[in-house]
Amino acid sequence: MTLRALWIYQKERFPLARTAPLLAVFSAASIAVSAELAGRPLPGWGGFAAGFAVAMLLFFQMRVCDEWKDLEDDRCYRPDRPIPRGLISLRAVLGLGLASLPLAAGAVWLWHPPLLWVLALVWLWLALMTAEFGAPEWLKARPVLYLLSHMAIMPLIDLLLTGVEWMPGGGPAPGLALFLALSFVNGCVLEVGRKCWAPEQEIVGVDSYSRLWGAARAARIWAAAVLVSLALLLAVAGLTGAFRLVLPLGVAGAVTCLIAARRYAARPDPASAKRVDLLAGLWIFLCYALAGFAPLLTRMF
Repeated sequence: MTLRALWIYQKERFPLARTAPLLAVFSAASIAVSAELAGRPLPGWGGFAAGFAVAMLLFFQMRVCDEWKDLEDDRCYRPDRPIPRGLISLRAVLGLGLASLPLAAGAVWLWHPPLLWVLALVWLWLALMTAEFGAPEWLKARPVLYLLSHMAIMPLIDLLLTGVEWMPGGGPAPGLALFLALSFVNGCVLEVGRKCWAPEQEIVGVDSYSRLWGAARAARIWAAAVLVSLALLLAVAGLTGAFRLVLPLGVAGAVTCLIAARRYAARPDPASAKRVDLLAGLWIFLCYALAGFAPLLTRMF
């Protein structure tokens, strides 16, 4: 394993240029929302550093688990990926994943040791996901249940990130459940959006929502998830006192997504599919930026 191989691997399978900014906003917004909902001051910089570090490490661990779980499918249907084509070995990737475990635990322990229990809960669900909950064939035959069971890890990760604030702060705020629900729905937005493909992009043996439902229905389901996400975002903003700022920006972002969904449904070509994928990520970025930082801006102006 060389540094060049690692660089190419991250670029293809865990692109830091795209992942790091999104997770920085995600982790910081989660901590800020927890404090806003409870009416507590923000924690020190150490809390935000711990949140970002553990978010990056957890999402990398999720990628490593996917590499192990999907190896046979990748060899059969996606031989151009880094491991099947021999760029890097599965053993090396698993080694990096194992090395990241104590780093994540250390980041949590240095901030607030009792939070390790929540990290253990996230790891438990990740292990169950990797094992397909002991019923891989049954679960894969039910793609909607597969999606929902796997996206359940998102509110668990957010429980950990918000816990950076609420666990040492005295407990979770009553409205925190709305923010955790937002994370669950946003996970669905991201997952469905990245698997809305053009017909010529479909790969034999690889599941996509465009193949499962057809492009038009997949677009409608993705648009519906965006609207549910918007509703939850506005509900959180109402509790944090930022509704008037979040409303126009959130609606503008959602309308942009709906226009892209309509164009993809009408003409599911690679360009429209790429637009949906891109906007799924941008919507998530906007959601957490507004949820976490709009209250601060509202007080400033």
